[in-house]
Amino acid sequence: MDIKRYMQQVGRAARAASRELARADSGRKNRALLAMAEAVERDRALLTAANGKDLDAARSAGLEAALLDRLTLSDAGITAMAEGLRQVAALPDPVGEMSDFSYRPSGIQLGKMRVPLGVIGIIYEARPNVTADAAALCLKAGNAAILRGGSEAFHSNQAIAACVHEGLRVAGLPDTAVQVIETTDRAAVGELITLSEYVDVLVPRGGKGLIARISADARVPVIKHLDGNCHVFIDERANLEQALAIAINAKTQRYGTCNTMETLLVHQAVAAEILPRLATAYGEKGVALRGCERTRALLGAQVAAATEEDWFTEYLAPILAIKVLDDLDQAIDHINHYGSHHTDAIVTEDYSRARRFLREVDSSSVMVNASTRFADGFEYGLGAEIGISTDKIHARGPVGLVGLTSQKWVVLGDGQVRG
Repeated sequence: MDIKRYMQQVGRAARAASRELARADSGRKNRALLAMAEAVERDRALLTAANGKDLDAARSAGLEAALLDRLTLSDAGITAMAEGLRQVAALPDPVGEMSDFSYRPSGIQLGKMRVPLGVIGIIYEARPNVTADAAALCLKAGNAAILRGGSEAFHSNQAIAACVHEGLRVAGLPDTAVQVIETTDRAAVGELITLSEYVDVLVPRGGKGLIARISADARVPVIKHLDGNCHVFIDERANLEQALAIAINAKTQRYGTCNTMETLLVHQAVAAEILPRLATAYGEKGVALRGCERTRALLGAQVAAATEEDWFTEYLAPILAIKVLDDLDQAIDHINHYGSHHTDAIVTEDYSRARRFLREVDSSSVMVNASTRFADGFEYGLGAEIGISTDKIHARGPVGLVGLTSQKWVVLGDGQVRG
């Protein structure tokens, strides 16, 4: 395959499809999404079989447990994928939404209209459900999508793509509205990130190395999702039963996700009371602990000494770093210095401290008395998400439909001319 020529064809087809999608009304897009959901549920056995091929190859290649977890498409995962498609269909269509209208002294009426971005290129690793989520969100927001999944999920992604294309055909929309790259050749990524003539924005989803490479080499604007080094801070005025439940859930509900807690911060005033209870709970779940000197003084040999690197690390594994701090100021400073601006939480009953934490922690999601595991497009009511942006421009946090659109100025006149 001539990769350069193939990707040029993909780009041209996506640009043409994006113009047709810009004309498609909500009913037509929703018909496509509902038909996709039906196809996913009907082809459950085919999707499972395709995913089995990928899992067998991944195990043979010695892929680590966290990657295998993300690669697995369980029966419940297929159901959730179909439900995600239906939820996106049920969401309000942002395209064409008018807002902020006002009259100017000249008599013109000025406002904004929400419009699609155009063509979105999405590069992702492991998670096959991203194929359906990305297709749904891009389609509903009126964008054509070029999807390049990881080679480890090739069979799963192609099987899901067949369901997506069936839904597009049911609604009379072109198959090229969603194109899943049909080669595992890495050169395809290099071509995609330079297709500035056809692609309007890139969304990389994967490891820090992938995102850093794409951000450095792309000639197309990038919505970045860096690593998820998430924190929970247990304040001295926390409800300790709540803190116990939140700290356990944030770490152990699932290990291989970007919104899993990687560092637990504990106020010195409550450390002696809560850390032994947490250590017992983590030990029962097989979580390895790495702590500061004060943590080790309280918990002993069950905690390894944390290094400076541990505070920066997104483990995506049953490993947790723990640090005992003097006060809220130290917690905020630690998070802003070592964190990845993804999701951070405080457990406290003190309103003023909660407000300070919300204002001063520089992350895309900041929480009070809730598990970091809620930082997710589905949980936020977005139906699904294209990723969680740690950028500050255009889109931040879980990127759903609105994050995949832009706005343009609209002027309504009645014959006015400028003097």
